[in-house]
Amino acid sequence: MAETTKLNQLIQQHILEHESRLKHVDELLKRAQAGVAAEQLADVKRERDQLSSRVEELKLRPPGQWSQEEFEKTGPMVVWDTLAQKLEKLVERFER
Repeated sequence: MAETTKLNQLIQQHILEHESRLKHVDELLKRAQAGVAAEQLADVKRERDQLSSRVEELKLRPPGQWSQEEFEKTGPMVVWDTLAQKLEKLVERFER
């Protein structure tokens, strides 16, 4: 029982981390749209949408289908951070 509770907490933490990064990316996209041409943001929006879909998939997955590897693997978090860095650079360019 305690192991199931811990697993559920880890799952929730994992999902919250993804949602936090999604929120940050959305805020940056909003700022970037004010000064950047739509075609410049098209690739970034596409990446954001793919990552957002991944978050939704994670939310729907039952706890029994999560593996330890998914908690240890940082790949998706690195993608979020890279995407945010791209947007931050775009925003910095036009907000100066």
